[in-house]
Amino acid sequence: MSRSSSFHSARASASAPSPRYGLARVLSKLGMCSRSQAEQWIRAGRVSLDGRVVHDPQHPTSIEGGQVAVDGKPVHQAGHVHIAFNKPRGIVVSAADEHGRATVYTALAAAGLPWLGPVGRLDKASEGLLLLSNDTRWAAGITDPATHLEKTYHVQVAGLPDAAVLEAMLAGVEDAGELLRARRATLLRAGAKNAWLEVVLDEGRNRHIRRLLAALGFDVLRLVRVAIGPLALGELAKGQWRRLSTDEVEALDTHKA
Repeated sequence: MSRSSSFHSARASASAPSPRYGLARVLSKLGMCSRSQAEQWIRAGRVSLDGRVVHDPQHPTSIEGGQVAVDGKPVHQAGHVHIAFNKPRGIVVSAADEHGRATVYTALAAAGLPWLGPVGRLDKASEGLLLLSNDTRWAAGITDPATHLEKTYHVQVAGLPDAAVLEAMLAGVEDAGELLRARRATLLRAGAKNAWLEVVLDEGRNRHIRRLLAALGFDVLRLVRVAIGPLALGELAKGQWRRLSTDEVEALDTHKA
């Protein structure tokens, strides 16, 4: 390539417009709130772009260009935050709950953190390791089914599963048109009437483990996620959170099958 063509290519690249997204998505990417919350604010007339109130959540907006404000206060890009939270049983993973139940945000309200989105889900009855972040690119990589990032669970069941049940969990069962199976399933310990299993998934369907075990005749008594990829829950107390180290963030970003 000639020096002249290289110069013009560099100029074209430098002047290329930055990506544009819907205004609600931009507010979410800036770490201000969830996209659904942003849509409510926009429709209520609380959000302006370059001094003009915008009522359309899909209004094309650039993160780098234009001044976005909420209630007249400029919104700036929040630094990326990644946390691990030990979710207690009985709270929901939602910014708000129509039934008035406690949410993970209730538990984090006093932490002084920017808005963080859940990276994956745990249902109300489940507990254990939950990731939250305002780093949308990182979160998308963690939750993308194509990455096959392993999640490890300790599951207490009513009854005493034998080797045939564990093999059936690996082979999979059909439920509501979906094939549900575990990547690995081992017996941790057994009592007189119930047992604890370690179950590893590399995909995550709605209520995956509960439905899989129910199809094999076992009720789940407790379900605790103890690891996501190389990140273990460890000694983090129930209801507590901690920031991930740079090494942990990078390990989750690269530790994918």
